[in-house]
Amino acid sequence: MGPAARAAVDKGRPRPKGEALAVLKLLALAGGDHTAVVATSREIGERLGVSQQAADRYLLSLESNGLVTRSLAQRRQRLLLTPAAMEMLRAEYHGYRRIFEGPAKVSLRGKVASGLGEGRYYLSQPGYVLQFTERLGYTPYPGTLNVRVGHEALRRASLVSEWTGVRVDGFHASGRTFGGATCFPARMNGHPCHLIHPDRSHYKDVIEFIARDRLRDSLHLKDNDEVEISIEES
Repeated sequence: MGPAARAAVDKGRPRPKGEALAVLKLLALAGGDHTAVVATSREIGERLGVSQQAADRYLLSLESNGLVTRSLAQRRQRLLLTPAAMEMLRAEYHGYRRIFEGPAKVSLRGKVASGLGEGRYYLSQPGYVLQFTERLGYTPYPGTLNVRVGHEALRRASLVSEWTGVRVDGFHASGRTFGGATCFPARMNGHPCHLIHPDRSHYKDVIEFIARDRLRDSLHLKDNDEVEISIEES
């Protein structure tokens, strides 16, 4: 093959990210997220339509990036996907799901809970207020409403980490660092609000909401009242 032909072939080949995803997908379909897949680099290459040497390079790269663990099994390799690899595949899945199915939605129930009072302090910071006003279209009431949820509801709520939302950037002020967050349109008992998903959260079973008004007053809520919540991808 001459230089021009080789260049044409190389130009048409997927970039390394695509090749890495192809290997991860292949291993995941073979159950590599929970059971080691036993295969040679040649076998992997044949499934991908590339040479043994190329497949071995992809596997070495995935291993060095913490996406695959490899160990010898006679003349073959035991290949196992790491949690980071599954997160990458999950993010890819959500991207395709949005293309073909539109924005995601989840519904859940929870109970109103008192917080630590930190929401008022953080939502009063000018660095947040300006971004909320510009990006959400309103200035939130200075405080969050905390909703305590069970394990299954928390699992569904955690799906938003892969969604497209309204980003609020972190910043520095008065010698302190204030972390970023992502907001998602929501309704609580039919009332418009936003789920706020901080980059750093102190809670394990509590999710927080902001709104133009004080949700406790608008919805006549008190601690332990059950609420119905729907959350949408932006």
